[in-house]
Amino acid sequence: MKMFIQGQPADAQGADTIRVANPATGEIVDSVPKGGREDAKRAIDAASDAFKVWSEKPALERSRTLLKISETVRANVEDLGRTLTLEQGKPLGEAKSEINSFANTCEYYAGLIGRERGAQTPFSTGEGFFIVTKRPLGVVGAILPWNFPVSLMGWKVAPGLAAGDTFVVKPASTTPITDIKVASLMVKAGLPPGAVNVVTGPGGVVGEELLDNPKIAKIAFTGETGTGKRIMEGSSKSIKRLTLELGGSDPMIVCDDADLALAVEGAAWGRFRNCGQSCTSVKRLFLFDSIADEFIRAFVEKVKTIRVGNGLDASTHMGPVHTAEQRGKVEKMVEDAENRGAKDIVKGGRPTDKALQQGTFYAPAVLGGVDYDAMMAKEECFGPALPIFRVKDLEEALERANDTPYGLGSSVWTKDVEKAYHAAERIQAGTTWVNSPPIARAEVPFGGFKQSGFGRELGIEGLDHYYETKSIQFLEYGKGKKWAFPIN
Repeated sequence: MKMFIQGQPADAQGADTIRVANPATGEIVDSVPKGGREDAKRAIDAASDAFKVWSEKPALERSRTLLKISETVRANVEDLGRTLTLEQGKPLGEAKSEINSFANTCEYYAGLIGRERGAQTPFSTGEGFFIVTKRPLGVVGAILPWNFPVSLMGWKVAPGLAAGDTFVVKPASTTPITDIKVASLMVKAGLPPGAVNVVTGPGGVVGEELLDNPKIAKIAFTGETGTGKRIMEGSSKSIKRLTLELGGSDPMIVCDDADLALAVEGAAWGRFRNCGQSCTSVKRLFLFDSIADEFIRAFVEKVKTIRVGNGLDASTHMGPVHTAEQRGKVEKMVEDAENRGAKDIVKGGRPTDKALQQGTFYAPAVLGGVDYDAMMAKEECFGPALPIFRVKDLEEALERANDTPYGLGSSVWTKDVEKAYHAAERIQAGTTWVNSPPIARAEVPFGGFKQSGFGRELGIEGLDHYYETKSIQFLEYGKGKKWAFPIN
């Protein structure tokens, strides 16, 4: 598979390649060029040239193009979904859902183009008026993660294209193939060549060019908080605009009046979807003492039904951890919690099934009695292991929920609207779901508090981050003072 620059498959200047492996089997899916700075520069130049064309397209034409992109991607959902499962590992149903999510996001922003409303505002002195307009930023560098490489590409390119911006996409080296295919389909759907380019290669090389190149106006990044901090530092050299969606340690609070059956399903979905590898997975579960035993009994039965296996197998509920390195991080966190006295409510670990030995599988783990100083209580656990904490009431739950440097997502489960609103107001997180697992929707702004990043993706707010705001002031002739210098 080649890179995608100026509407065409492209080789890198160097001959080195990156092999993309299937985490379920260890088999090589394909290889992509190991791009370098010169390759990134070619893509940036192509995006810069395309910006002159795309940014001047009428709003209606941009809207129609995004709708056609959505239609074209949906028509290829089977191929794209299979490719995504092969390189990322998630079950095929989840992969198809992610492809459709990309299409949904394009449709949403197609509907927003040209719908903005401005205002003419008089000066307070009565001498004239001003108007505020929005202009596209220019070329955007989109740096993508491996956990949701397609849907999160859509979160960036859809609002950016709607605003009139163009893109250089740097996918994760372990999941570049589906993104390349999607970019190719976008051009087939009518997007001008060069408006979206995909450059594969190490983040320390391709990513650094995106940070250093003066033609890049903005960086949109999803990934680890540590990497986000390095991007902030690097982008400061040329004062680039930034949107950072970083790590999270999302709390889920189950109150004593919650619908427990619903909450059990929500906890299982929220923790083990995509093998727990989501920024907004349920990562810390807080149960009121009075319902904890009942909840745990039902939750254990639910978790034991989760079938781990190859994502292409229709019976699979949860695929592998994406890489051996990532599995090792999960194992380290579980071991740390156990060493601090945690008990295995559901024993996780590497499956013994011979058919799964070549993959990076890890069975769901549920732990009780976890120390609040344990790694999985303090840091982000990006995998299928869930710590459970007992609390006496909502105030204790809120205090514990906020005891983290992160603030991305959260959820509270209760039938009491007043209690739900109180919790949502107090939880320090960008989103609080009430009686729902963490589900992102195109029309709802998404982003974090504290070290979970800043800026917002999705919603009208997400579109605003791809515009520059310009003020135009009109002074009416014959009004106001006569201008002269020196000032008297």
